Amino acid sequence: GRAYVRDKVCQEYRMLGKENFRTLTIIASSRKYSNGTFEEIGHLVREIVSLAETCCADGADPSCYDAGSTALSVKSCSADSPFPAHPGTAECCAHEGLERKLCLAALRHPPQPLPQYLQPSDKELCQAFRQDPREFADRFLYEYSSSYSQAPLPVLLGSTRTFLSMVSTCCISSAPRTCFLKEKLERKTLSLLTLTSNRICSRFSAYGKDKVSFSYLASLAQKVPTASFEDLLPLAEDAAEVSSQCCDSVAEDCMQKKLLEHTAKVCTALSAQDERFADCCKGKNLMENHFCILALPPAPAPKLPEVSEPTNKELCGKEGALHATRSLFELARRHPSLPDAVLAKLYDSSGKLRGECCSTKDPSACLDSKRKRMEAELPPLLEKASQLCGQYNKLLFLEFKKRLRESLTQTEPEASPAQLERLLEQRLSFASTCCLPDAPPLLCASKVRPPLLPAPLRGQTPHR
Repeated sequence: GRAYVRDKVCQEYRMLGKENFRTLTIIASSRKYSNGTFEEIGHLVREIVSLAETCCADGADPSCYDAGSTALSVKSCSADSPFPAHPGTAECCAHEGLERKLCLAALRHPPQPLPQYLQPSDKELCQAFRQDPREFADRFLYEYSSSYSQAPLPVLLGSTRTFLSMVSTCCISSAPRTCFLKEKLERKTLSLLTLTSNRICSRFSAYGKDKVSFSYLASLAQKVPTASFEDLLPLAEDAAEVSSQCCDSVAEDCMQKKLLEHTAKVCTALSAQDERFADCCKGKNLMENHFCILALPPAPAPKLPEVSEPTNKELCGKEGALHATRSLFELARRHPSLPDAVLAKLYDSSGKLRGECCSTKDPSACLDSKRKRMEAELPPLLEKASQLCGQYNKLLFLEFKKRLRESLTQTEPEASPAQLERLLEQRLSFASTCCLPDAPPLLCASKVRPPLLPAPLRGQTPHR
């Protein structure tokens, strides 16, 4: 209710003080509207801080906050609103009163596919800082928070606070270079935590808990293809649990604590099985160890015995989802270069298939007919996707581009030079974005079309 919202805001305002409340509001608004402009976020922050300052003061009229927040929602709905534009605003503005306010408060921009923040040189940082310390801090908070908008709020708060502290200390130091080196070294764990948690929570926000668990399982299967399903599934479920507990948590150390515990479990389970994991786990800094594991490329596929597909009865039984996941795990470890976007699409298709067939009168007939079609279509498509990402991860970019051009010239003899160039650009764009371990899930999902393969790999222009 309204009193609760007011009480919560006023409690925060009194506890933090005006300046810290303002900082928190810049970070929270920049995360929420991650493609809003600096000016739009500035307008919003000024209004929110002014509302809190006026209505949380001792002796303020009890109706002050409600009236002020209503005025704010009216402003949001005006044609010349100075606040960040959002496609859902019109639907919210069709409502009135509290319903409208709650609807507007729930709006969020989708995260940026990849972090955009580029840290200037130490010299540039100090120039901007000396020119206008407040403007510098505001702009940094906006750029960093909108860029890493999926990192949990406490992680962003800690990361931005220590960065601004470093700049203000080192820019007035008699030896700025030495100061920056020392401070950056001290910030390293926090910087890695921001980067990693942004990546983890972007995937969680796009996939949800079950699919995140599968995505992590498939990634481990490709890195340690000799490990069993029973070894890897608990680790994947544990990673999904970290995401679900900490991505939206305001507890100060949730992400760091749980992520480090998870890394210790991975190291215990896999160091003895794989030399590369053992190397990553040698370090004393668990955050660096986790980052090292994330960056490991897939291992070459070992010779594995033939695997039997789950029966129709198993797929439609109580543990159908588990049987389907095991089947996709076997596929992932045999195709180490298959990108996450393709595997995630297969996971979706598998769930859809069971949903469509298991509720029919004759589940077996339904599954058999769909399976027949998949057996005909899938292998060549998976081969193409594996080949594209395998070459991209193995070759230098220019060599990869040269081979891709030669391959397209052979496979598309009818295409004009302009068409060939377009196809080449599409495939380069897919490979350079979606063949990487930290591929942005939503962007890459949009590049993968039925039947389960990226449009560029099927030689057609993706739909706009």
